[in-house]
Amino acid sequence: MDRLNLGDVGFGKTEIAMRAAFRAVADGKQVAVLVPTTLLALQHHETFRNRFAGFPVRIESLSRMLSASGQKSVRERLSRGETDIVVGTTALLSSQISFRDLGLFIIDEEQRFGVRQKEKLTERFPHVDRLTLSATPIPRTLQMAKYGLKGISFIMTPRPGRKSIRTSIIRFDRERIREAIDRDSPGKDRCFSSTTGSPPSPWWARYPRNPFS
Repeated sequence: MDRLNLGDVGFGKTEIAMRAAFRAVADGKQVAVLVPTTLLALQHHETFRNRFAGFPVRIESLSRMLSASGQKSVRERLSRGETDIVVGTTALLSSQISFRDLGLFIIDEEQRFGVRQKEKLTERFPHVDRLTLSATPIPRTLQMAKYGLKGISFIMTPRPGRKSIRTSIIRFDRERIREAIDRDSPGKDRCFSSTTGSPPSPWWARYPRNPFS
């Protein structure tokens, strides 16, 4: 299998990846989940562990956040088959990594990886099933799907309860922005601002109620 799972943000691509991983583990195979950043590796590691908390699935993370000895221990457990699912960054593509019986390779945020990195994956694991996740795949990947070199599945509907995204283009109006922040970020939600200035406008820093990134 070599399939692209295409869906918008929040439509459930990670849930499909977890179900595919569980099926592979149930069949006695190991699963590798490749992500572009250390932060996402930590996030997925926690998500997978919470999702499979009631099952005998051994899940580990491999990234630069681990010490050299910690990374070595993870690699040894992978080679002995003691780890079922490993979530990691490009460290998973290292020649030092060996699996006892890898059955599924999941690539999240496919557009964040270069062609050479994906070719290296194919060279190292030519007979391993591959599931690719993306909301914005690169043109090369879409072309491969178009010509039948890669399967493609679309997620057309969001998860229950997911609100639609609204985009508004308005003149800069402090009062309207303040009202929008108060309406949409009453609790733990955060507001993200993108500005042309560096550092950002002092007005954002003076806003008392919500943290900005």
